[in-house]
Amino acid sequence: MAPVATLPQDRRPVVISGPSGVGKGTLFKRLFDTHPECFALSVSHTTRSPRAGEAHGVDYYYVSPDEFEALVKADGFVEHAKFGSNRYGTSKQTIADQTAKGRVVVLDIEMEGVKQIQKSGIEARFAFIKPPSFEELEKRLRGRGTESEESIQKRLDQAKVELEYANTPGVHDIIIVNDDLDRAYKELEDFVYKPLA
Repeated sequence: MAPVATLPQDRRPVVISGPSGVGKGTLFKRLFDTHPECFALSVSHTTRSPRAGEAHGVDYYYVSPDEFEALVKADGFVEHAKFGSNRYGTSKQTIADQTAKGRVVVLDIEMEGVKQIQKSGIEARFAFIKPPSFEELEKRLRGRGTESEESIQKRLDQAKVELEYANTPGVHDIIIVNDDLDRAYKELEDFVYKPLA
């Protein structure tokens, strides 16, 4: 199928969250590939070092802890959080820049970020991607082969908290179980392209 460049009627940012390893990236990359020129991923700032193959301004804006702190003090983030020993944040400027270009901004953030965005008063839509089971999530994380045992355990502990939070009524507009990629993608696309009432 040829890519379709049709903007959704609802131009509010789309916040996609879910535990590490659930397949969020695979889903939103497919959305971008299917609808080029319509979406922009909000590139987060982080204090962590780039991994092999990652590029500044593409995967993250890599900044020093001092630069990060300066942005926090200047109220430059919509949301920011600490994960492990690193900090991550979504800058207000990034969202404004992409929206000005006529694109719908997609944010890939974790639970604390979702809470902060909901408190910030920014109009957004919230989708939570859920694994078919906790065991399947663990299998996916281990299958990556990129994490230490300690890191996997941290991610699994965090996943338990996120999955519990996702059950809170009214937090997310939609919860998508990623047990079948095509079906999960169709649910996400239908949600993003839902006509305005």
